[in-house]
Amino acid sequence: MRAVVQRVAEAAVTVDGEVVGSIEGPGLCVLVGVTHEDTPAKAAQLARKVWTLRLFDGGDDIERSCSDIGAPLLVISQFTLYGDARKGRRPTWNAAAPGPVAEPLVDAVVAELRALGAKVETGRFGADMKVSLVNDGPFTVLVEI
Repeated sequence: MRAVVQRVAEAAVTVDGEVVGSIEGPGLCVLVGVTHEDTPAKAAQLARKVWTLRLFDGGDDIERSCSDIGAPLLVISQFTLYGDARKGRRPTWNAAAPGPVAEPLVDAVVAELRALGAKVETGRFGADMKVSLVNDGPFTVLVEI
């Protein structure tokens, strides 16, 4: 599993002109990609990692995590995180898991985050989504499990 994690001041996802998920920060916008070997255990591990990553300034040179400050998360499925553009000019998506495999695992990440106490908003799996955000920093990290 792969996630692009962005610290945000705000973020929203829109489908067909309707806002389906939004957060006011400080918080995280998390784009989640799933590959063929991923499992529910990896989904839970990714959720725990994102929830406890120390990405927020807590003052006095102490960094805080979402779990420390109760920061919200916007989680969006993103199969293109497994695109491969090393050859030619057109990416391949062979490493991305198909929807019937990926959707339950993205849902498992969201469920685990909520079980940990997170406020989580989501996009809509498989939809043509428009994502808007204000990246705080900017601050973006890649997390792989």
